[in-house]
Amino acid sequence: MQSRPLAPSVSDAPRGNWVDRLAPPAWRPLLRLSRADRPIGTWLLLLPCYWGTGLAMLVDRPRWVDLWVVVVCTLGAVLMRGAGCTWNDLTDREFDAMVARTRSRPLPSGQVTVRGAWIWMAAQAGLAAVLLFTLNGTAIALGIASLALVAVYPFAKRFTWWPQVFLGLAFNWGVLVAFAAHGGTLHPAAMLAYAAGISWTLFYDTIYAHQDTEDDALIGVKSTARLFGADTPRWLLGFAAGAVLLLAMAVAATRPGTGAALVAMLGVAGFAAHLWWQLRGLDTASPAVCLRLFRSNRDAGLIVALFLAVAALV
Repeated sequence: MQSRPLAPSVSDAPRGNWVDRLAPPAWRPLLRLSRADRPIGTWLLLLPCYWGTGLAMLVDRPRWVDLWVVVVCTLGAVLMRGAGCTWNDLTDREFDAMVARTRSRPLPSGQVTVRGAWIWMAAQAGLAAVLLFTLNGTAIALGIASLALVAVYPFAKRFTWWPQVFLGLAFNWGVLVAFAAHGGTLHPAAMLAYAAGISWTLFYDTIYAHQDTEDDALIGVKSTARLFGADTPRWLLGFAAGAVLLLAMAVAATRPGTGAALVAMLGVAGFAAHLWWQLRGLDTASPAVCLRLFRSNRDAGLIVALFLAVAALV
């Protein structure tokens, strides 16, 4: 699967990451293709699954199956994020070769062949399917339906200024899958949390996209960062407010008891405070600041997940 000598690292990966330090050299190009050296994307795919599980437990009650749902979602997020990144790099390999931040990735740099990338993507998706098929029928159907969103997303930046919407539709689908995996049904709380996640994705991925606005303009790639320009802070405030309001509505829709409601809403308040902190520190002209703030959204999402879990046990 490898066609050129192994590079020491990918330029936009965190320095000293576990892939560069610990992974067997033969596996490093494939793991980099799956972004295993940059786990933030896995977290952002996984956290909505945790939200869905927590909301389902608030609507109904905690069940033993929820432990298995958490395991499936955790492993599935690793695998499907890897498969999705591989698909994204297959479709974007020519664009990636023209952008300074991405040209060192395994496909444009020639460390992995196109055929090897197809095989690697199929292997990851196949293992994720095995996990998915241990859940109930509703969750399985929803999981299969998500493939359409995953397939379309890499092409969105070619035809719309709002590719972040397509990313949000795909990355937050786990709210619905996890909620359905709890009891086989959906609920307004899950739909509200899904909408909140999409608004949150517009927030964090617009920040991320500001790293590449100059290169994107040169090669004709569209993004909300290019669309908003200097008005980005105002738009981000709107997305943050939308995410917080929709999350609060999702919690309220579960009709929790007083104690559970207080705990869950504290989580929403913590989420809101984190997004405000990001806005206060935003500098769209600094790629380093944008990347740091983008990565910090793992903590923002974890606040919600942890407080929902506690609230479900109150």
